[in-house]
Amino acid sequence: MTDIDGLVWAYSAVLGFEIGAHTLRATAATNALDHQADIAKTQERLGHANIATTRIYDHCRARPEDSPTLKVAYQ
Repeated sequence: MTDIDGLVWAYSAVLGFEIGAHTLRATAATNALDHQADIAKTQERLGHANIATTRIYDHCRARPEDSPTLKVAYQ
């Protein structure tokens, strides 16, 4: 676990849920693609060498129940 991941886990637990930094990253990528962000720009921001890796975050259109966005409870 990285220091950032530990901080995310700790702060999320204080707020009443537990998620890691990767979940936040996946949620940001999914939200960006859901809101018509350019997939090449999203790939660049995520640091993916292959666009196929970025397309993994675009799967929620076909299977919304797999979206990391659903793991975050908005209040």
